[in-house]
Amino acid sequence: MRVVLLSWEYPPMRVGGIAAALEGLAPALARTGIEVHVVTCGASGGDADEKQAENLFVHRVNVDVQTNDFLHWVHELNYLMDRRADALIREWLAEPNAKDRPILLHVHDWLGLFAGKELKYRYHLPLLSTIHATEFGRNNGIHNDMQRYINHCEWELQWESWRVIVCSGFMRGEVMHALHTPYDKVDIIYNGVNPHAFDFPFREEEQAAFKARFAAPFEKLIYFIGRMVREKGAQVLVETMPRVRAQFGNAKLVIAGGGYRAHLEARAQELGLKDQILFTGRVSDEDRDKLYRVADVAVYPSLYEPFGIVALEAMAAKVPVVVSDAGGLAEVVQHDVTGTTTLVDNPDSLAWGITRALQNPVQARQMAANAYDRVLTVFNWDNIATQTADVYNRVWSEYRESEWVKGSAVYYTPPVAAPYVAPEAALTDALRITPEAAVPAAVAEMITDETPKKTRRPSKKSAATAYETTAAPASPAMPEAATPGIVTPLLDAILSDAEAAGEPALDNVKPGRVKRQGK
Repeated sequence: MRVVLLSWEYPPMRVGGIAAALEGLAPALARTGIEVHVVTCGASGGDADEKQAENLFVHRVNVDVQTNDFLHWVHELNYLMDRRADALIREWLAEPNAKDRPILLHVHDWLGLFAGKELKYRYHLPLLSTIHATEFGRNNGIHNDMQRYINHCEWELQWESWRVIVCSGFMRGEVMHALHTPYDKVDIIYNGVNPHAFDFPFREEEQAAFKARFAAPFEKLIYFIGRMVREKGAQVLVETMPRVRAQFGNAKLVIAGGGYRAHLEARAQELGLKDQILFTGRVSDEDRDKLYRVADVAVYPSLYEPFGIVALEAMAAKVPVVVSDAGGLAEVVQHDVTGTTTLVDNPDSLAWGITRALQNPVQARQMAANAYDRVLTVFNWDNIATQTADVYNRVWSEYRESEWVKGSAVYYTPPVAAPYVAPEAALTDALRITPEAAVPAAVAEMITDETPKKTRRPSKKSAATAYETTAAPASPAMPEAATPGIVTPLLDAILSDAEAAGEPALDNVKPGRVKRQGK
């Protein structure tokens, strides 16, 4: 099986959680034997094809367009991804054994919709999607034309998809509500994390030297990493710090991540915490991982979070975690078992969770150990890849039995026409109608072999007698004597109407001959 993953971000290009998800999923799928081709946006300087591992290929396209129009950039990206994926698919379909190698299209979020849709209809291939978040959820509704357009693209993506994968039960409810996706079209497959990503050698003296870049040795380091957008809740964390420092005067908050943060820095200065809150901006992957190792607690107070892969990273690093119970975070972190959950957008509740972890380090470390065990069993990428491969196999099996496959010149084999059989020969003995079976016995007595083929009508008396003889048995509730009385008046009325219309009446019907009245 070959799978084309269409995504606008893939390492080293990182914007949100999609890059982190694909960084783990793509290699894990390749380890199952699926040939994975990631078509994504690359750096400037031309297209690049790279084989990263066995069965894993990355194809980067260069969006060399100078524009401030985001949608213009998105459509240019899709055009280039479509062109690159089209070349791959044409090459595969030309292979001698092409019909034995399934091809699936897997689009990650709406930014790959247009390329995926074009490829789907061009080659009649099955398309499925993973919706990592929705515009409705990010903005708590749809409020302007740009949001309305993105919301429509997300709706169209789930409409065009054979199956829709989401990362949490919360997200299943959201796509059903915001995009009207049917419940039975959605598969829940959690994101994962590499449980050994933080097992690198890091001696105590190295940790002390690294921590000194961000905090003093005696300070308690509270770590947050994420984009500087409202939904990630960094502003809530800033408002929480005065409450935390009221109990822990040595608490130091380190906020890492790119985005607009001037308003947060201004607020920290207003609170008198300019030196107690450090904004690092975007950090390297190496520094990100080392910060997990030296942190006393990792905090993620999201207002909206489909899953929360950063919380998984902290769990894999064996750092105590404090999160809000927004969205998928409540499914990732089990309160009092693998971490502490707090109320959404509530500085008092968040301060309680942070001080609780700092006051009870033994309990916090025990929950961190439980979290690591859960990472190994539930959030392991190999397990997640197996679940994803099961969805792929289901889609392909249904596709081969569907009408949609008939549009494929490679995967559809027209049925062989059956040899022509004359209609008479096709009749079985059970369906052959004999004269005895076709004509009621009482009526047959009225007609002899000498009867002309011209249509004849029996008299009132003889016709009534014939139909009374062949009528269905009387029901138990009606005496048999009453049954003939129902048929005779009906026939009388029919024949009387015929005579009134000027048709010749039939008074006498004798075997072998019909005598017309007046002749």
